[in-house]
This record gives sequence, C-alpha cells and structure tokens, in this order.
Amino acid sequence: MNVTPLARRPLSCLKSSLRQARQQKIFSRSMVTEVQAAAAATPKTPSQSPDQNFYRLVDKKTKTIRSAFALYPSTSAAAGVPLTPPKTTNPVAALHEFQIKKLDPTGARTALFARTREAAKVGDILLVTHRRGGEPFAGVCLSIRRAGIDTAVLLRNHIGKVGVEMWFKIYNRNVAGIEIVKRRLKRARRARLTYMRKPKHDMGSVAEYVSAWRKSRRVFQTKGAKGKTAAAGASGKGGKKK
Repeated sequence: MNVTPLARRPLSCLKSSLRQARQQKIFSRSMVTEVQAAAAATPKTPSQSPDQNFYRLVDKKTKTIRSAFALYPSTSAAAGVPLTPPKTTNPVAALHEFQIKKLDPTGARTALFARTREAAKVGDILLVTHRRGGEPFAGVCLSIRRAGIDTAVLLRNHIGKVGVEMWFKIYNRNVAGIEIVKRRLKRARRARLTYMRKPKHDMGSVAEYVSAWRKSRRVFQTKGAKGKTAAAGASGKGGKKK
C-alpha cells in the first residue's frame, strides 16, 4: 500500500487551488467577450424622452426600480409665469420678536442695547436692579451678547477685593431696570474687553462711581423738593399775615 508522505500534501493542495483559480479566470474572460459581442451586435435604439420629466433608475441585476424622481421646470408651461417658491420666515426669529414685544412693550430695553450712539456700549459702568429686593449690582460692561430674547450683558466688579462677574439677561422679568452710571470716554476698539481681567487693566471696584452718581441724582431731586417746600411756606406765611 503506497501512502504519500505528509510533506507532499500541502504542495498538492496548493497546486490544485492554483489550477482552479486559473480555470475560473479563463471562464470569466470568455463570458465578458461573449457579452461584449452580443452588445455590439444589437442595434442601438434612440433614447426616449422621459414621460413628464419622470426618471427611473432600474437595478441591472434585479430589474427593479431602485429610485425615481421628477424634474419640474422653473416656469409654468401654460401661462409662462415663473414659479417662485413661497417666502418662508424663520420660526425662531419670529418667536423671539413675539417674546420681545411681550416682555418689552415700550422698547426701552431694546433701545438701550441697540447699535446706536445713545445706547450702552462695552466699557460703560451699568447698574442692574432686581425686582425681588436684592442689592443692585454695578460693574463694568465687558461684553454684550446680542441673541434676540437671550440678549445679555457681562458686568465685572470687585466685592471684598475679589473680582466678580455676572451675566444679566436684559429681558428677564426679575431685572427691574438697567441704568448707565458712567460712560466710557473713548469708544472701545474691541467687542469684548476680556483684557480688563488682568491686574494691569483691571478697573477695580466701581463703588465710588456709583455713590457719586447717586449723589448727583439726589441733588437734582432735592432741588425740586426744596422749591416746592419754599413755595408752600411762602403761601402759608402770606395767609397768616392776612
């Protein structure tokens, strides 16, 4: 009984696999040549125009419609009028406008941070008061974020020798009012004054500016009150003399 040694079995398997691969390659080449010859023998028919601008993409293997789409002209064939798409408004912008009109009916807050000369700008000292009785917060305006209903300002101040920054939304119902304490002398060249966080450019506490601003307001208020009291006193004295 002749038995092939074990060392020759892998070599024979390799030879048989190579032989099968060669035969498959030859068979595929012959099939390709037959298909090309059949395509050359069939006469070419002129391409038909699509029915009502409707196109179909058919799968070559399964002969099924893979996808279909239609093309519509920019003008109507009957009247010759261009078909313009309807104007669609941005729903987010429309919602912001509705909310702003509801929260700011007078338009004072919108005008305070509009892009005008009279509006507040970065570098100004602003004072924000709350409706819930909290202490007003004053600080230098470092940035103004204009984002519709989410428009907010960033104020920086020193409380107890510690730098404190707070964001305030101008359309927030808890914000009772925003007042300009002091304007910047020159217009800032940057939209965000983040460099004022450094010790070299830090403005420090703004309590002095706020107290001076309040004193000036009291002076204007007391002048009117004193005039009224003086007029009332003069009328009272004149009545007694009579």
